[in-house]
Amino acid sequence: MRKKLRKLLKLSFYLAIFGLFFIVVSNRLVERKTKGCLYSNTETIPKNKVGLLLGTGKYLRNGSINLYYKYRLEAAVRLYQSGKIEFILISGDNGSKEYDEPTTIKNDLIEKGIPSEKIYLDYAGFRTLDSVVRSKAIFGQESITIISQPFHNERAVYIAKKKGIKAVGYNAKEVNAHYGLKTRMREKLARVKMVLDIIFGKKPKFFGEKIEIK
Repeated sequence: MRKKLRKLLKLSFYLAIFGLFFIVVSNRLVERKTKGCLYSNTETIPKNKVGLLLGTGKYLRNGSINLYYKYRLEAAVRLYQSGKIEFILISGDNGSKEYDEPTTIKNDLIEKGIPSEKIYLDYAGFRTLDSVVRSKAIFGQESITIISQPFHNERAVYIAKKKGIKAVGYNAKEVNAHYGLKTRMREKLARVKMVLDIIFGKKPKFFGEKIEIK
């Protein structure tokens, strides 16, 4: 019995070491491959026809505004008003009638002065991989500007590069360390899953008919 227990503990130890190693390698790989592709001001960022705004929920569980949401919208408005994008493609989760990220974001962008005809919606952006792949497969974009926080932009730009899309990221304002701690921890694991998804050729949950942005 003790011998089996020792073997089990030894196996668990090696698995933990391997898991930690893979987390470190995945994160460093993403950072290295996307270096120089992220921008924090509108003066130096290259111009693209379409900005891909990655969706998130508007409200937190306590009812307050999600700062990730707030800052991403502000970034999209700045990018559009600076003339560095012509259209905004909002990609988010629309898993139920009660939860519709793209429409909520569109309405808020219109309130901020973005013309409705300059906004396109992708209702099947359930994951970052889905959003990025569908920007090319469904909306026909070979070159895009991705709009989100820096840590998220790194992962999205990495996916784009692996999928044959020329992409840069425009960084929305970061939240403070305490506010975003859980999100940052999840991001470490999300990058591991993303690398595995790419290795095994994971595809978006849905495709559908092509939509021309014009």
